[in-house]
Amino acid sequence: MPVFTQVVLYTAADGRAAFRDEAIEFTEGTPASMLTPLLASGGYQLRHSPAGFRSTFHCTGTPQWVFILSGQMEIGLQDGSTRVFKPGEHFYSADTLPAGATFDAAVHGHWSRQVGDAPLQTLFVRGDDRAKAAAGAGG
Repeated sequence: MPVFTQVVLYTAADGRAAFRDEAIEFTEGTPASMLTPLLASGGYQLRHSPAGFRSTFHCTGTPQWVFILSGQMEIGLQDGSTRVFKPGEHFYSADTLPAGATFDAAVHGHWSRQVGDAPLQTLFVRGDDRAKAAAGAGG
């Protein structure tokens, strides 16, 4: 059965952001047009970040899919590793602040920045409360 590989940015047991891959199976539809189960969402937003944009370390408030529409987005983690996402690529941002923790910019979250000359345009599709609870599971 074919699968979609979902790249997940999550909060590991030590409170630090990390990446993992998860499989979403195409279990519905027809052999000519297979579908995943319907995934819950809580709305969407489009974002435009000009050349030169860079954030500070932060956590995701509400888990959300991030789809790169144009430009490039780099995500940096506390361990110094980075990943660049190009148009057509995605990640599921679910590195929320651990329950009861106070945000510490030297431990928690990730930073993001626009890469190259082209502005960055992204589509954020928010998860819902059930998605937020599932994002912390297994992390």
